[in-house]
Amino acid sequence: MAQHTDVVVIGGGYAGVMAANRLTQRDDVTVTLINPRPTFVDRIRLHQLVGGSHEAVAEYRKVLAEGVRLVVDTVTRIDAAEREVTLATGGTVGYDYLVYAVGSGSADPRVPGAAEFAYPIGSLEEAQRLGPVLDGAPTTAAVTVVGAGATGIETAAELAELGRTVTLVCGETLGPSLHPRGRRAVAKRLAKLGVTVVEGPGARVATVARDAVRLVDGRELPSHVTIWTAGFGVPDLAARSGLSTDALGRLRTDETLTSVDDARIVAAGDSAAPSDLPFRMSCQAAVQLGPQAARTVLSRLAGEQPAPIDVGFVSQCLSLGRHAGVFQITGRDDTAKRYYIGGRSGAKIKELICKGIPWQLSYEARKPGVRTWWTKDAKRRPLLQAKRDEAPAAAVGTLARP
Repeated sequence: MAQHTDVVVIGGGYAGVMAANRLTQRDDVTVTLINPRPTFVDRIRLHQLVGGSHEAVAEYRKVLAEGVRLVVDTVTRIDAAEREVTLATGGTVGYDYLVYAVGSGSADPRVPGAAEFAYPIGSLEEAQRLGPVLDGAPTTAAVTVVGAGATGIETAAELAELGRTVTLVCGETLGPSLHPRGRRAVAKRLAKLGVTVVEGPGARVATVARDAVRLVDGRELPSHVTIWTAGFGVPDLAARSGLSTDALGRLRTDETLTSVDDARIVAAGDSAAPSDLPFRMSCQAAVQLGPQAARTVLSRLAGEQPAPIDVGFVSQCLSLGRHAGVFQITGRDDTAKRYYIGGRSGAKIKELICKGIPWQLSYEARKPGVRTWWTKDAKRRPLLQAKRDEAPAAAVGTLARP
């Protein structure tokens, strides 16, 4: 009788779905995807959910291969020794290999008052919670968005386009990952929408009150609704399970995405820290790391040495309301270039990419392994070598498995 291999994927986001779909290439592999909700969350559209222009969810039947078993539950612990995971509703699920793709969410705000009075939008439930709050606030009520990364910028623009009075508190720099030319285009569009942008050394939040945001330079901004988008964090499941993690809680792996503690555990997406040189938390990285995590598992099943990861970037995309956007060209190493496409063309490209992600997931479900990511970052290898050269000899072994 042919022996079956049980693979459990924890997390049904971009990376987890891609990994689960790719694993169906082998008929002798049984794939179980464990996710806390029954629908797929299109996280790059959560700001649209807040603004009311998109539901930001899809049915798993549209993006997940038919052969994948979906278990709607939350994993509370990984027992690497017994090769099983414990579920919140009770019971356990055993595995031969585990793909750790728990993703990311809103970072725990350390600013006094933020947890009590600010609304994060890093998850579907958080964004849904914010909707009624905004609906119940007068259109003229002051809305403060804290954090000027992609999520903060997109949320501020989305709400301002609806006629809201929005202030965007940047910390220091508006869109720090953008090229100055792209940043100026974003600033120009936000100004046109009436968004007040607060940036500079003093534009960090000191405290959040029920009706105000206080900055470190002493300024106090009236705020009827405060939205917190400053940073992302990852679930602490790996750390609670006794696995090695980096400072943010991402699972530490080698360049094949294999846990430095256990060859049966492979990570993907925002929750992975390969060689302590993790990629930017993003959909663009997740849809590449998911299939590569699956490739590592499939290689081991075939008795082959897993290949190192090969990830590359092409752009950073920002929607600035429904009628404008910025498509920021980047190098393969995710460094912003001086070239960008803005205005309506930028918005159309952004929307095309957003529509393309669920299509990419569903295509992988139908034809696993057919498509590959064509852009690769040649600079990662030298970075790894430099890291090895600087590391003590005893630590070199954590960077890559022999």
